[in-house]
Amino acid sequence: MNPLLLGPLFELGKGIIDRMFPDPQKKAEAELELMKLAQSGDLQVILAQLAINAKEAESSSLFVAGWRPFIGWICGFGLLYATIMLSLLGWLSVARGWPLPPAVDTDTLLYVLGALLGIGGLRTIEKIKGVETK
Repeated sequence: MNPLLLGPLFELGKGIIDRMFPDPQKKAEAELELMKLAQSGDLQVILAQLAINAKEAESSSLFVAGWRPFIGWICGFGLLYATIMLSLLGWLSVARGWPLPPAVDTDTLLYVLGALLGIGGLRTIEKIKGVETK
């Protein structure tokens, strides 16, 4: 289900609960049941995404399993350029009288790299616990 629709649907559900159950105890029980349904739906979405990720990782095709490492290498090279190469090239450009090299927008780069490193941190925990991979 579209996650953008979940909020309004649950608000509608709460409105119906308010009308159907004037007793505060019954109302609280009905709201608890509604929250359980919301959480189980979210859990199902998360589990489905994890299953998709596992299938992608098992693939031997570079275009299926290789997109995450590709993004990682792009972010790594972008960070190398933005932090080290840009300074060295800028110094060399001034020394030689060349135009300055272009700067990189590091906001998007660091956002994506941070997400990838967070995922990489999970793999580090798996390695510490001894989880086997191929």
